[in-house]
Amino acid sequence: MTAIPSSCDVLVIGGGPAGSSAATHLAQAGIDVVLLDRATFPRNQVGESLIPHIWKFTDMTGVSEKIEQEGFLAKAGSITAWNGKIKQIRFSDFGYTRPGLHVERDIFDDILLKHAQSCDARVFHEVAVKKIDLSDSRWPKVHYTDKRGSSNDDGSIRCRFVVDASGPSSLLANQFKTRRTISTQTNFLSLWGYFTDSRFVGVDRQSHSEDELAKVKPVTFVMSFEDGWIWHIVLRGKTSVGLIAPTERTKGMDRQQREAFFLNVCTKLPHLSRLLETAQFIEGSLQFRPNYSYYSDNICGENYYCIGDAAAFVDPVFSHGVQNALYNAAAAALAIKESLKHERHRLRYSQLCESRMQQFYGFSRALSLGDFGCNGVNPQLVKNLMKAMPPLELELILFASETTNRSENFRRLAREAGVLGCFEESFSGKAHERIEALDF
Repeated sequence: MTAIPSSCDVLVIGGGPAGSSAATHLAQAGIDVVLLDRATFPRNQVGESLIPHIWKFTDMTGVSEKIEQEGFLAKAGSITAWNGKIKQIRFSDFGYTRPGLHVERDIFDDILLKHAQSCDARVFHEVAVKKIDLSDSRWPKVHYTDKRGSSNDDGSIRCRFVVDASGPSSLLANQFKTRRTISTQTNFLSLWGYFTDSRFVGVDRQSHSEDELAKVKPVTFVMSFEDGWIWHIVLRGKTSVGLIAPTERTKGMDRQQREAFFLNVCTKLPHLSRLLETAQFIEGSLQFRPNYSYYSDNICGENYYCIGDAAAFVDPVFSHGVQNALYNAAAAALAIKESLKHERHRLRYSQLCESRMQQFYGFSRALSLGDFGCNGVNPQLVKNLMKAMPPLELELILFASETTNRSENFRRLAREAGVLGCFEESFSGKAHERIEALDF
């Protein structure tokens, strides 16, 4: 068993897409990186729908070819049935030549983490970080419990920078007491599980059996119900189905009762019930996550960076999670690399990084949560990002904003930023194209 070193340049907590990508960026720059994760990979994870925007970040770390070789399902876009209106997004309509993906996250995340190791990041599994001591600004100390052996051994490691990519555990945000749940009149939780033999939704707007995946490209299917929404994402050999519902709907329920509630909703909803008509629920696969939308007031400092879900989590209706994680990783790694070169400016680099990351999170919240996402959003930062975005990306996102009823604030910001008018004519025909029915 390899011993955990007593010191390093950068200590990364968590091996998900944010942590592994940050470790890769830094290791490729010749920086001594140690990554600790409490789990053993591959490990289960939700968030299987990825949009084409991820490729520019995987190209940066050099992992794209490994992802392509795995043969994940290429998705052509999405179909959304929201409040009785059915709308479709085809990535090819916006000039994208590379697909979105439906991925098994345990495999996808493992590819990213092994790539970090191949770039000389030192990775240790089954090591749980307990506390981060930042009292020495030059050499923070990270305390952990090493669970790899027969006994749990406590230890610590000093580093020059800490990158918290601990996911929803949000180690530093909770330690700082800066984590804030999105304040809304209605709080939500997510429940998700997996089915075999489900039909899937194709880019042709029809449903198909799984044996037709080689012939018809799938799309991510999203639909609203009452105060929430569901997702349906076909994978290789199983299908992920998720339910975002008001917390009150499952208050006081135990696991068995939540599973019964989940399955009851799935079998009664139009469209979804037809897709699952011949499907079998995988027993024990149901998972849930309460208070799932949150942010932190403080995500970067002169010796620490919180990235990915450790910094914030946004309602996943537009599949921004992995993209946000990869963006954060690139931004934090750049700030750390510059800070190691010019130590006297490291606070300034962290402030610039925080501004960029809060801008990106604010953009996602304004898009995904509408009025729900007002708290924690700096409108001017969001408008500045809209002005700086490549036209291709912006047009797709503006079009996507019309598929639900949550993006009124987002479109108002786009109008105030002066970027909406130049696109309205080019995508309004698509946006207002009514699809009368789905052939399920």
